Amino acid sequence: MTKLVHGIEGINIWVGRAFGWCILILTLSVSYEVFVRYVLNSPTVWAFDMMVQMYGALFLMAGPYALAQDSHVRGDVVYRLFSVRWQARLDFTLYILFFFPGMLALFWFGWEIASDSWRYKEVSWNSPARIQIYYFKTLIPLAGGLFIVQGLAECMRCYLAMKNNKWLPRLKDSRETEDILKDKVSGVKID
Repeated sequence: MTKLVHGIEGINIWVGRAFGWCILILTLSVSYEVFVRYVLNSPTVWAFDMMVQMYGALFLMAGPYALAQDSHVRGDVVYRLFSVRWQARLDFTLYILFFFPGMLALFWFGWEIASDSWRYKEVSWNSPARIQIYYFKTLIPLAGGLFIVQGLAECMRCYLAMKNNKWLPRLKDSRETEDILKDKVSGVKID
């Protein structure tokens, strides 16, 4: 079960890293647009739509990555006082009651939205460039599917925590600068 959980996490980490490159593309495209608009006085018609789609893609695909890294915001004022078993029970219950219905809705309705968009070969109506947006809308059910699969991995993680009273270690992709500095000061070996 541990290999399966880490395999799912690995997929979501890989997807998160891949879509993380959207930041570089966005930075370069915004810089280009600012230069041609204000220095050359020749703005583009495509830049705004492209930037909106890139931001949307980044945030859609960063969600499953953040869940795999346990990076979502959690109101844990009381939660952290519970034992690991009770934390796992609470997480498992909340995944079943709230997470999965929401993610199933995202996947289901996202699939409908994407399939309609592909059928009509939908383009942006906000821009004279008429940029195709059906590619972007395909990311909605894809993100929902990745969330569902990662949610299953989280439920397996909860099951193991209820059984062993210990959380399964996560695959580490990135670390906060404060944690790295703390480890260097205390002499802990850094991965």
